[in-house]
Amino acid sequence: MLSVSFSPLIPDYALWALGAVVALLAILALVTRGPVAILRAVALGLVLLALANPALVQEDREKVKDIVAVVIDRSTSQTLGDRSPMTDQVRAELERRFGSLADVDPRFIEADDGSGDDGTRLFAALSNGLADVPPDRLAGVIFVTDGVVHDIPPSVEGLGFRAPLHALITGRPDERDRQIKLLEAPRFGIVGKDQTIRAQIMERGGTGSALVTVRRDGQVLTRQQVRSDTPFSLDVRIEHGGTNVVELEVEGLPNELTQANNRAVIPIEGIREKLRVLLVSGEPHAGERTWRNLLKSDANVDLVHFTILRPPEKQDGTPINELSLIAFPTRELFQQKIKEFDLIIFDRYANQSILPSSYFENIVRYVREGGAILVAAGPEFASYGSLAQTRLSPIIPGQPNGSIIEQPYKAEITDTGDRHPVTRDLPGSEQSPPAWGEWLRIIGSQVQSGDTLMSGANDLPLLVLRREDKGRVALLLSDHAWLWARGYQEGGPHLDLLRRLAHWLMKEPALEEEALRASAQGRDIRIERQTMAETADPVTLVAPSGQESSVALTESRPGLFTAQVASRELGLHTVRSGDLIAFVSIGPANPRELMDVFSNTEALAPIAQATGGSVRRVAMEGDQSITLPRIIAVHSGSRFAGGDWIGIKPSDSAILRGVSVFPMALGFIGLVLLIGSTLAAWLIEGRRRA
Repeated sequence: MLSVSFSPLIPDYALWALGAVVALLAILALVTRGPVAILRAVALGLVLLALANPALVQEDREKVKDIVAVVIDRSTSQTLGDRSPMTDQVRAELERRFGSLADVDPRFIEADDGSGDDGTRLFAALSNGLADVPPDRLAGVIFVTDGVVHDIPPSVEGLGFRAPLHALITGRPDERDRQIKLLEAPRFGIVGKDQTIRAQIMERGGTGSALVTVRRDGQVLTRQQVRSDTPFSLDVRIEHGGTNVVELEVEGLPNELTQANNRAVIPIEGIREKLRVLLVSGEPHAGERTWRNLLKSDANVDLVHFTILRPPEKQDGTPINELSLIAFPTRELFQQKIKEFDLIIFDRYANQSILPSSYFENIVRYVREGGAILVAAGPEFASYGSLAQTRLSPIIPGQPNGSIIEQPYKAEITDTGDRHPVTRDLPGSEQSPPAWGEWLRIIGSQVQSGDTLMSGANDLPLLVLRREDKGRVALLLSDHAWLWARGYQEGGPHLDLLRRLAHWLMKEPALEEEALRASAQGRDIRIERQTMAETADPVTLVAPSGQESSVALTESRPGLFTAQVASRELGLHTVRSGDLIAFVSIGPANPRELMDVFSNTEALAPIAQATGGSVRRVAMEGDQSITLPRIIAVHSGSRFAGGDWIGIKPSDSAILRGVSVFPMALGFIGLVLLIGSTLAAWLIEGRRRA
C-alpha cells in the first residue's frame, strides 16, 4: 500500500502562516506582473512544500482471518425437552462448515446461567469472549439459543460492533407446558390457625383444568380440580412450631417441556402466640427457683406457677380467716383449661389428695392428644404418694423401686443420649468423666419404656424420655439440677439441658430424634439426617427435572449423618428418606429461567434485523432433523440473510509487517526542482524586459 505523509520541519501554525503569506505574494505578483509571476508563485510553493516535508510511505500488510463468534446457550432453559441434543448437533455442524472456510476463524463461546437470578446473558458472554478481538476483525455473530435471553441491548449502538447478528433457535413451535404460579404465600403463621394461599395454574396447549394436590410436611391434605388461568385459594392449618412445608403440585401434561415448574413449595414458619407452661411445685425446695428462673427468662413462655405450701390434711388449729394462702384451682387448671397448656411440670409433687383420680385421667388424655408433662422427681417419688401410684402410671416411663441413693456422682450421658439432640454435645460432655459438678441424690427406678439419655450413681437411669401417642413425657429422677445452677463444683450446663428438655417436650423441630434437613450452600446441597439408629440408609435426591439419584450419608457425629452434593440444576430439589421429606431451593425461589420456558423467535428479532442479520428455527413442528442455512461471505450491502443462507461480512483487517518511507522534498530531487523553478522565473522575466 502506497500513501503520502507529511512531517513539517516547522510548527504547524508557522507553516499555515507562511502559506498565507505565499498566497498573498502570489496574488500581488499576478496582479502587478501578469502571468509571468506564476513561476515565482511556483517557486514559493515548492519552498513551502519542502518545509511541509512530504514523503511516500509504502506499507507491507498481511491479511488476517476474520473472527466469527458462535455463542452456545447452556442455560437451564436449554436443558428442557430435546434442546440440549439439538444444540450439540447445531454446534457440530457449525464446526464442520466453518472448517471449510479458509479465511474465517470461528470462536465458540459457552454461556451458562448468570449469577444470582440474572437469567440467560448471552451478550455479556459475547463481550467477555471477544475482549481480545478488535471490533473491525469481527465478521459476524451467531447465537445458538432457545431465544429466552435476558440481557438484550435496547439498540444496535449498545452492541459495540457492526457485524451481522444471527440467531439459530432451538426448541419447537408446538411446545406445551403447565406451571403453577404463587400469587400470595404467607411466610409466618400462628400455630393452630389457618393460612390462605392464592395461586394460579398457567398452561399452553393444556386442557383448561388440572388436578392440584396439597401436601403439608409430605402428607397429602387435599386434592381438587382447578380451572387454568384462574386464581384459586387454599386454606392450610399450621400444625406445629418451626417450618411447616406446604407443597402445591399440579398434574403434568403429556409430553410437556418440564415438570420442574409444576410444583411450588411454601415454607411457613409456625409461631406460637405464647408457650403456656404450668409448673406445680409440691413443696418449697432449693430447686424450685431454678425451674422458675429458667422458664421466666424465655420471653416466649407464659408461666403459671403454683407451690403447695399447706396440704389439705394439715391440721394445726390456725383459723381459716388468718391464712393468707389461696386455694389451689384444681378444677380450673386440670379440667377446664388443661388443653391451653403446652407443658405441665410436676416438680417434687406428691399425691396429697389435692387432685382427684378423674383429674389424673384428664392429664393422661391431655398427653395422648398431644400435650406434654415433665416429672422432676424427688424423695416423694419413692413413697406411697408417688405419681407412679396414681392413674398417671400408664404414661410415666419408669416405676420407682423404693430406693433413694444419696451419694456424690457425676451425671453421665448414655450411648442413647449421645445420639439424642437433647443431650448430644452438652458443654462438658466431650470429656470423660464429664467436666461438670456432682449431684448428690438419685431416685432408684426401673425404666419400662422410653429412652434413657442420662444415668447417675450405680448406672441408675437419671433422665428418661418417652412418646405417648401424640404427646410426650419426660422423667428426671433427681431434684439436684439446681446444684449446677448454683455453681457447685463449678456447676454445669443446666440451662442447655433443661431448656432443650422443655423444648423437646413442646415439639421443637430442631430437637426431633428422627429428622431430615437440607440446606443450600451456593450450588451445593447439604443433607443432614438425624436418627437414633446406628446407621442411616442412603437418601433419594430428586432434581427439578425429575431426575432421581441416591446419596450415601456418612456419620459426622453420633446420630447425625451428613452429605454434600453439587447441584447441576437451578430450582427446587426434594430429599426423601422413608416417610421423611425435605426441600431445598438452589438459586432463587422462582428462577427467571423457569418462568418463561417456551422457545421464541421474537425477542432477538429486532436487534438481529437492525444489524442485517436474521432469526430462524433449526427444527420445525414434527420434524426430528435440524436444518441449518448456508454460510456465505457478503462483501457489500446492508442485508446479510436470505431464505436459506446467512451472511458474514469480511473485513480488511491485516497485520503490518513493515513500512518504507521515501522523502519527496529533501535531497537531490528537491534541490533540482527548487533551482529549476528559480532559474525558469529569472530567464523568462529577463527575456520579457529585453
